[in-house]
Amino acid sequence: CWKGGVRRLWMSSGLLLCQSGSRNRSAYSVFTCLTDELVQAGWAKCWSRRENRPYYFNRFTNQSLWEVPVLGQHDVISDPLGLNAAPAEGGGCVPGNGQRKRRISEEQGAGPNSIKRVKVKETVEPTTPISPSTAGVKPWNSTTEEKPAQPATPTTPSPAPAVYRPAFIYWDLDLQTNAVIREHPPDNNLLPPHPEIELQRAQLVTKLRQHYHELCHQREGIDPPRESFNRWLLERKLIDKGHDPLLPSDCEPVISPSMFREIMNDIPIRLARIKYKEEARRLLFRYAEAAKRMIDSRNASPDRRKVVKWNAEDTMNWLRRDHSASKEDYMDRLEHLREQCGPHLTAVAKDSVEAICSKIYQLSAEYSRRLRQTHLSLLVLGEASASPQQSRLVYCYPVRLALPSPLLPRVELHFENDMACLRFKGEMVKVNRGHFSKLELLYRYSCIDDTRFEKFLSRVWCLLKRYQVMFGSGANEGTGLQGALPVSVFEALIRQFGVSFECFASPLNCYFKQFGSAFPDIDSFFGSRGPFLSFRPVSGSFEANPPFCEELMDAMVAHFEELLDKSSEPLSFIVFVPEWRNPVTPALTRMEASRFLRHQLNVPAYEHEYRSGSQHICKRDELYYRAVHGTAVLFLQNDAGFAKWAPTPERLAELLAAYRPSQPASLSSPGPAPNTPGEKDSTPKTAERTQSGVISPVIDKCPSEHEPANTAVHCG
Repeated sequence: CWKGGVRRLWMSSGLLLCQSGSRNRSAYSVFTCLTDELVQAGWAKCWSRRENRPYYFNRFTNQSLWEVPVLGQHDVISDPLGLNAAPAEGGGCVPGNGQRKRRISEEQGAGPNSIKRVKVKETVEPTTPISPSTAGVKPWNSTTEEKPAQPATPTTPSPAPAVYRPAFIYWDLDLQTNAVIREHPPDNNLLPPHPEIELQRAQLVTKLRQHYHELCHQREGIDPPRESFNRWLLERKLIDKGHDPLLPSDCEPVISPSMFREIMNDIPIRLARIKYKEEARRLLFRYAEAAKRMIDSRNASPDRRKVVKWNAEDTMNWLRRDHSASKEDYMDRLEHLREQCGPHLTAVAKDSVEAICSKIYQLSAEYSRRLRQTHLSLLVLGEASASPQQSRLVYCYPVRLALPSPLLPRVELHFENDMACLRFKGEMVKVNRGHFSKLELLYRYSCIDDTRFEKFLSRVWCLLKRYQVMFGSGANEGTGLQGALPVSVFEALIRQFGVSFECFASPLNCYFKQFGSAFPDIDSFFGSRGPFLSFRPVSGSFEANPPFCEELMDAMVAHFEELLDKSSEPLSFIVFVPEWRNPVTPALTRMEASRFLRHQLNVPAYEHEYRSGSQHICKRDELYYRAVHGTAVLFLQNDAGFAKWAPTPERLAELLAAYRPSQPASLSSPGPAPNTPGEKDSTPKTAERTQSGVISPVIDKCPSEHEPANTAVHCG
């Protein structure tokens, strides 16, 4: 056969004769005989005209190498560290890798100051560990060039492109999991992602957000509460029985408690934190004026109208008379006015707000049905994958889809400085090169149906578009949904508590390659084990930093307690939630009263930080922000988990030390804008509660002059 001007002749004995396609076609060269194993595997030795040296070509995989191929190399998927592979001759480091940040899972040299590599022992030995097959070669270039590499000329073998090494790494994808589950069949309800459908979904969700904005303005004269649409999506998906990954379509009750509560909190006007006396005076006057105007324009009973108007007029008369009141006086008067008028305003606005919630849900259900019909028309439906014959214990593995993926349309990729830009039908999404490299690794580790990476770019585009649509289009909107713990905290959790799994994350913000996330239909190709509320581990150590949505946090606690109650194997959940006390969240109250609570500590506001939810696109100096609320860290463990990963004083001290900000407050970015519904008191507690109920002092205390604001919802 001819390839690249080189004639290859495979002899039955394994001896290769190559006839050069150059000027002297009569000259034959006989190369050394390859081993029978290499010949059987499809390898042959050929001559490169351009490089004037031999190379090795595999006729089965079309792979070309300059060096002699070696059989029996370890599988980078099932054994990414090469622990079970024989060391290559010469050893040493691979040249050209460059320096990069060391991770806790990497081997370190043995020396007087070296740290021993952490090993997380498996709690239950699975009967059959499941691992995906080895991924193929990337079809694009990951070097520093801005455009994808052109295909190699026929006369030259194409060596593998240089791997892009991020200057800063905020993840550790080498750490193996200790989470054990029971094997389950592929999901028949999940449809494989498709750029056409994702583009249509993005347009419909944007349209639904606009409808929500218009309804709030037309019916109540207010802007939609900040992030309320995002929290509505989270709350609805907890009870949704529909099949769309983002839009709820089969929920009972139809009226969302989350959306109803948040709109009501902003009626008649939205309240904000006040710093100065004049601001408090203006806010009080605006509230009284809006309450009076609202009760006059609604169909209210005479008694309700009388109570609201009398209190509003009395407040305005007091404002005209008293000009010496303090900020506290104004705020007390506002609280009194809300107590007197609030129930009556809620009663007259109830039907209107319920109509808003109902209309948004009905539109969402209609859009969901439309999307599914279009999606099914693009798929070639075949037989679903067979279910496992028996339920075996296995290490957790990514969600598998039963339906095969169709051919996906082409997505264009180019690089602009440090950003990877993916374009489909004029719609561009961006991700920084470090996270693009991370997605490539996650895909290589987790995807089993695309070993040649032919669908990689299309799936990355779908992934980025999905999260972009979920976040919303406002400035910094939705980024709190993806906030994550600092790297130093993850490293402490690994060393001290054997954590190897994130309950609430995404391919964009995950630290481990195994995690739970919201969208298994697309995230599963990048390592997701699915929504954690559907994930049922038998054993393992887990970190939970949920989105700060009250309904979701409450469902999370119920799920944790059920898992801890049923398992006799070591099981541990370290939960990070905001310390809201006024009013206290039901989830926090429930965890503090749980029989599985082994320890609770509180990190004061402004004395710890989070990684931004937009870490995949933001600037490096915007990566971290100070938490404007206290954070409660609760250790929920069964007896076996407590015996194995007990929160001892030494372990807790290291965790708190890791939580301290890495830079002074003056250099740290401010936290996200307040967007939590209601007024949450984030004043930190001054003590932490242990398993025995003994109160012990906190290591760090928040200065009394700090006045924490509300925070954005986020997950990690």
